[in-house]
Amino acid sequence: MSPVLTTIGLLVLSNIFMTFAWYGHLKHLKSSALIVAILVSWGIALFEYMLMVPANRIGSQVLSLAQLKILQEVITLAVFIPFAVLYMKEPFKLNYVYAGICLLGAVYFMFYHKG
Repeated sequence: MSPVLTTIGLLVLSNIFMTFAWYGHLKHLKSSALIVAILVSWGIALFEYMLMVPANRIGSQVLSLAQLKILQEVITLAVFIPFAVLYMKEPFKLNYVYAGICLLGAVYFMFYHKG
């Protein structure tokens, strides 16, 4: 498998873990003590780091640091929107589309514009 596809796959998986670590406690641990939410989130985030670090190492073989960052941001939004709408039951907002369009501009400038 190509380094870019491997990087994307690992970043998607790491973002799933991180999204649950950052926001899942708002649904499941609202009545728990803050320290419990922090410890559970850290436990989930450990798996995120176990995927993110190799993703960045592999990706850095063929992508610049800026390209890795923008790729991460695009994947973060692509994971967050379904999480927010389907899992957290938030209403879909047109702002998600606008944010995606802005990120497409960032992808263009980081990957294709020679400036």
